[in-house]
Amino acid sequence: MTTQVPDPTLSPVESMFAADEASRRLGIELLHHAEGTAVVRMTVTSTQVNGHRIAHGGYLFLLADTAFACACNSYGPVTVAAGADIDFVAPAYEGDVLVATARERTRFGRSGIYDVTVVRGDEVIAEFRGRSRTLRTVQNEEPQ
Repeated sequence: MTTQVPDPTLSPVESMFAADEASRRLGIELLHHAEGTAVVRMTVTSTQVNGHRIAHGGYLFLLADTAFACACNSYGPVTVAAGADIDFVAPAYEGDVLVATARERTRFGRSGIYDVTVVRGDEVIAEFRGRSRTLRTVQNEEPQ
């Protein structure tokens, strides 16, 4: 197992996103991030549409989840999803450029709630709510 040394010039979000092979392979771009917020973009490709020729909901969820991950990891400690829900509002199609904007609603203890809106231009495509949990760090623990 190889251990990747974090690049000290990158923010926690940039470092996490650089290692996010799934999001990058789908063409997701990190447009903006700050404490508690993030904006990502993806163009729907032919491999991301279902049998009805609309964007597969799993890809819309992944886009929103990526924005959520960037927003909730903006403070530095490793934070993961404890749960998430999505409401599909309108269909997206091949070639559509989708932008997901995540905003922190609240943080309490090691938990947080984030809302993500996915749009095509001015049209809302999906609304996502993610619940985060910051992991505890254990000093000198061997990887299992």
